[in-house]
Amino acid sequence: MNGAGALIKVLENEGVQVIFGYPGGAVLPLYDALLCSDIKHVLTRTEQSAAHAACGYSRSTDKVGVCWATSGPGATNLITGIANAYLDSTPLVAITGQVATELIGHDVFQEVDIVGATTPFTKHNYLVKDAADIPRIVKEAFYIANTGRKGPVLIDVPKDIQEKVRNYDFDVEIALRSYKPNMEPNFRQMAKLEEAIKDSKRPLLCVGGGCMLSRVSDKIIELSNKINAPFVTTMLGIGAVPTDHENCLGMIGQSGLKAANDAVESADLVVVLGARLGDRATGKHNSFARKAKIVHIDIDPAEIGKNHNTYIPIVGDLDVTLTKILKMDIEVKSNEWAADIAEWRKYVETTGACCENGLDPKDVIEALSDGADDNVILTTDVGQHQVWAGRFYRTKTRGSFITSGGLGTMAFSLPSAIGAAMANPDKRIVTIVGDGGFQMCLNELGTIKQEELKIGIALFNNNRLGMVRELQEHFCGARYSSVHLESNPDFSKIAEAYGVEYILVDKKDQIDAAVKMLLTPDKIVMVEFDIDPNANVKPVKAGE
Repeated sequence: MNGAGALIKVLENEGVQVIFGYPGGAVLPLYDALLCSDIKHVLTRTEQSAAHAACGYSRSTDKVGVCWATSGPGATNLITGIANAYLDSTPLVAITGQVATELIGHDVFQEVDIVGATTPFTKHNYLVKDAADIPRIVKEAFYIANTGRKGPVLIDVPKDIQEKVRNYDFDVEIALRSYKPNMEPNFRQMAKLEEAIKDSKRPLLCVGGGCMLSRVSDKIIELSNKINAPFVTTMLGIGAVPTDHENCLGMIGQSGLKAANDAVESADLVVVLGARLGDRATGKHNSFARKAKIVHIDIDPAEIGKNHNTYIPIVGDLDVTLTKILKMDIEVKSNEWAADIAEWRKYVETTGACCENGLDPKDVIEALSDGADDNVILTTDVGQHQVWAGRFYRTKTRGSFITSGGLGTMAFSLPSAIGAAMANPDKRIVTIVGDGGFQMCLNELGTIKQEELKIGIALFNNNRLGMVRELQEHFCGARYSSVHLESNPDFSKIAEAYGVEYILVDKKDQIDAAVKMLLTPDKIVMVEFDIDPNANVKPVKAGE
C-alpha cells in the first residue's frame, strides 16, 4: 500500500464519508487511491468553497469536516476557509498536497510553505516527512480538531510521501502529552457561581457558538427555567438554541435587538456560555454589562478575561459544567424583572425601508421564519442580509442556523449550504445571499447541479454592497465609495445557464408564494428578492 492509500484508509477508519476538494498534480496519488474507497468526493468549483462546504458539513452534523487541495495556489485558496473555521471553532481537517520532499525549499513549480502560512490560524498542522507517520498523524489531527476548543488542523503531504509503498501500522495509539483539554470545572469556582446565582435578582444567560458545539441546548433551557433567567445569543449562538423559545430575547451586539441589549445592560449577573465576547457582540470594552458580575464559562482558558473583566472564570466543557450547575440548589421561583422584559419586547425593530424602490427585507425574513419547520437548515452569506436573518429569523431546533461569525467571510453561503445538504439529505437547506456575495460563489451552482442537491437560494439584490454602504452612511456622512453594483448581471440568465429554476419577487404580495417555493423539498430554486437599497440594519434616525 502506498502513502495515499494509507491516508484514505485512516480517513475511512475515522468515519469520513464525504471529502470536498479540487484535484491537481500534487494530489494525483490521493485521487487515484480514492477510486478504491467508498468515501464520496464532492468536486467544488474552487478550493475556498471546498473548505466552506466542509464547515457547513461539520456545523450541521457535529462531525469533523474534511477538505483537500493540491499544492501552491490550491493550498493557499484553502486559507480563507481554514481561517473561518478557526475563528468559529469548527472542527476541520484540511489536507494539502506538497511538492516532493527533496524539492521543498527550492521554489519549484507550485511550491508554497502552507504549514508556515496557516500556523497562526490552525490548532495544529503537520508536514509529513515519513510515510510511516501517516496513520498516527491523521488520527491525531482528527482528535485535536474535535476536542477541547474545536478547530482546523492542516496536514501537508509531499507527493513522494503519497507514493511511498510500505507496510503501515493502523493500530497506533494517540499520546499527546502536551495537549490535555480541561473538561472538569474547578469546584471552588463552581461554589462561587452557586452563591452568585443565589444572590442575583436579574440573572441573564449569554449563549455563544460553543453551546452548539457542545450540544447543550436542552440544558441551557432547563437552567433558564430553573433560575428564571432569560437568555440572549451572539451571532453564532443563534444556531445553538431555538431562538423562538419564550425565554430568548434575541441577538446582542451592535446589530442586535433592543430587548437583548437592554437586558445585558440591566442584568446584575451575566453567565457567558461558550462565547468569545468579541467586539461586535459587546461593543466598547467598558460598555458591556456594566451593572453585572460576569461569569465566563469556556473550555479555552485563553478566551476568559481576554476582552472583558470576569468576576468568576470557569474553564471546562460546557456539557460537563452545565450538568453540575443543574444539580445545584439554585432554583428561583420569583422573576423580578419580568415587567421590564415585557416592556422591552414591545419595541418594534425596523429596517428603514421605504419600499418605494424595493422590498423590506424584514418582511422576507419573517415570512421565511414563519414558514420554516424543524426540518429546515438556514445558511447565510455575510452582510446586511446575514444580520437581518440574525435579527428576524427565529430558529426552532439546534443547529438550524449556520453563518460565518468571527471572520465574516463573503462567499460562505452556497458552499456551506452544499456541505449541509450533503450531510442532511432528509432536510431542506435554504441559503440567503446578497448580490455581492453571490457573485463571489455563483460558480458553485455547478456543484449543486452536479450533485443534484435540493437547495433553496434566496438572493437579496439591492444593487449594493449593502453593509459597507450602510457603514459609509453612518460614519462617512453618506459619502459613498465603491459600493454601488451598477453592472449586476441578469441573475435569471445565470440561473438558466446552470439549469436552476428562477423566480423574481418585486412586490410584497409575492413574498409568501416565493418563500413556499424556497421551502419546498426536492426542489432547486433561486428566488431573487428586489430589496430596497435604502434598507439598513440600523436605520438612520432623523437629525443624525
